[in-house]
Amino acid sequence: MPNIKIFAGNSHPELAQRIAQRLGTEPSKVVLKKFANQETCVEIGESVRGEDVYILQSGCGEVNDHLMELLIMIHACKIASAERVTAVIPCYPYARQDKKDKSRAPISAKLVANMLSVAGADHIITMDLHASQIQGFFDIPVDNLYAEPAVLKWIKENIQNWRDCTIVSPDAGGAKRVVSIADRLNVNFALIHKERAVANEVERMTLVGDVTDRTAIIVDDMADTCGTVVKAAEKLKEAGAKCVYAVMTHGVFSGPALNRLMESCIEAIVVSNTIPQHEKIARCPKIQVIDISSILGEAIRRTHNGESISYLLKNIPL
Repeated sequence: MPNIKIFAGNSHPELAQRIAQRLGTEPSKVVLKKFANQETCVEIGESVRGEDVYILQSGCGEVNDHLMELLIMIHACKIASAERVTAVIPCYPYARQDKKDKSRAPISAKLVANMLSVAGADHIITMDLHASQIQGFFDIPVDNLYAEPAVLKWIKENIQNWRDCTIVSPDAGGAKRVVSIADRLNVNFALIHKERAVANEVERMTLVGDVTDRTAIIVDDMADTCGTVVKAAEKLKEAGAKCVYAVMTHGVFSGPALNRLMESCIEAIVVSNTIPQHEKIARCPKIQVIDISSILGEAIRRTHNGESISYLLKNIPL
């Protein structure tokens, strides 16, 4: 059987190190730099001939540079005769541009899928896609892992009266995710219906469900500018919630997000480490991080050994 080789892009080397540690190995050698004209240069530092290659790159920070880096690394490994190349993308870039919601709008998530396939990726491992249908943009296998088991564990360990809480979706699109978590905790759920005037700005919100004298936990896949989640928290407080927590898989926190969170009534916002959070935690102590390296590491191990990964969709690996 070929050996595992794990390569890390510049987006999240710490996560790659954690995954490699779990697998009992070290990240493989690669040099990533830019030429004077800002073109990306990739030099794979060891042989990958006949090996099972995993390249970790998250869609965060300088998204376009990191995406290009990933594509070039996949291509470099493929033409160096790697047996199989798997792109491990904890946070899929351009995931929100997944449909033609207005005239002449691009479906950029599909374009990214095409680029990854053309670069030579044989398999994609990602986490909590904005829309599950993005898997259908690929003609290669896609494993969409969930942070849900880690979220359930955090809720049970950190919220004392979790049996007396309500799980809240800040929009209709996340209803399925929220219902799944509420069912597994055996608690109630609520829904906030929002209407937007323009992207990233919420106009009006309506709460469907009861949160009176209960702990409200807002669950969503992504926290970007945090306008929605902060307004949702205010709405829940108005409706009589005792306290409000927010749990998001991908903590992007762009623009005024951190200031909004600090000024909001949210007790804590919990995100996974699909995106590096050290600098943001220093600026906003309300941010707490769940480590998902064990889930990704176990998915890589099972994929390499040809085992099923369906266990990981409902459970945290030991």
